[in-house]
Amino acid sequence: MGRKKKTELETEDKNLISKLKGETVGWILAISLFAIAIFFILSSLDKAGIAGQKVYSIFRMFFGLGFYLLPIVSMLLSIAYARSYIRPVTKVQCVGAFIFFVSALSLINIIFVDSGGVLGKLLSTPLLKLFDFYVTSIILVSLIAVSILVIFDVGINFPYLLSLFKKNKNDELEKEQDVKISGVGLDNKNIDTKEQNSTTTEIQKINKPLIEARDKEFSDLHLNSKMYSKPFIPPPLSLLEKDKGKPGVGDVKANANIIKRTLQNFGIIVEMDEVSIGPSVTRYALKPAEGVKLSKILGLQNNLELALAAHPVRIEAPIPGKSLVGIEMPNTTKTTVGLGTLLAYPEYSESEKPLIMSLGKDISGGSYFANMAKMPHLLIAGATGSGKSVTIHVLINSLLFRNPPSSLKFIMIDPKRVELTLYNKIPHLLTPVITEPKKAILALKWAAK
Repeated sequence: MGRKKKTELETEDKNLISKLKGETVGWILAISLFAIAIFFILSSLDKAGIAGQKVYSIFRMFFGLGFYLLPIVSMLLSIAYARSYIRPVTKVQCVGAFIFFVSALSLINIIFVDSGGVLGKLLSTPLLKLFDFYVTSIILVSLIAVSILVIFDVGINFPYLLSLFKKNKNDELEKEQDVKISGVGLDNKNIDTKEQNSTTTEIQKINKPLIEARDKEFSDLHLNSKMYSKPFIPPPLSLLEKDKGKPGVGDVKANANIIKRTLQNFGIIVEMDEVSIGPSVTRYALKPAEGVKLSKILGLQNNLELALAAHPVRIEAPIPGKSLVGIEMPNTTKTTVGLGTLLAYPEYSESEKPLIMSLGKDISGGSYFANMAKMPHLLIAGATGSGKSVTIHVLINSLLFRNPPSSLKFIMIDPKRVELTLYNKIPHLLTPVITEPKKAILALKWAAK
């Protein structure tokens, strides 16, 4: 019976630990290892009481100066466990920490003779006999570097290191073009100066429109440089369409008088306020007299539609943030809002938010942007023809014009093969646009992990 109770208690303890999230367990271990590191530091300063003195004397005898490696190893493992929400810590990383300690202890004993304690002497003596001082030092330094990479589970970015020493091909091509345009790249030194000047002017005449167009395109969008660690040139705004047409609002004064007279006929006295003209709707704001119920105004929607000869008329009672009632009337001619115009606004270009996206224009014609970071579970839904596809394309392009491929990656899934397949050649894709449902499930599982 006693054994059964013990096993039951053990299984309950295991269940309690398993109920905790992996991230929580990681942070518990990270805090514990951090506390141990502080304990080792304080014990070396004789500020950890009797227990600290005993621990320091025992470990100092075994490890010598290598005692000071113990808080370093504890801190490294603490950081690794704190980062476990990115990559879970495995047994291999704990082995890496052990290799780091052993190799660093041996290196201390070699550099500072007989300073690695009993264990340091045992480890370094056979290595010195086999490889001598220099080779042993190289081996131990290599093991320390490898163990640090194993602890943090990271690699060395060789392409980036190589790019520091190699010239970019695009830069070389641009230099060649500049040389040709300026006339310096002519091989024949015997050509007369007049002929040389004429050839350079001809080349400049041919290339001038292209150069001007290129400069205009790239000068359209100036993003906030604080967001980027490397220089980033966004795509030219000339790829996007600008606003088209002007809103047809009719006679604004006549419509305001009609609204006022119609409401007065039903015993509602109002004062007309501001008129906001948007790309597709015009809003007439009015202030009702004291004691007028808003339900009376809302009940006159059909009467206002008949009086204004417009359908549909929407009544906003009250306008958010104002003590006014808004009557929205559709414009006779609507303006097509272009994404190129919206992305040129300073609210987009000067913002420090990398996931800011354009949503269009509000009722007064002002630009409207939203931060996608605040809506991670975004769902775009609606009836046929309500603008779902346009919204998706606007969202994607808002992000593409703002973020380089190094900081933004897409996994696009399009089983219908209608909307997203045209993005197949962009460098921001982690994988080509997925059109098969089975592959989509695998990609989402990978992303969730």
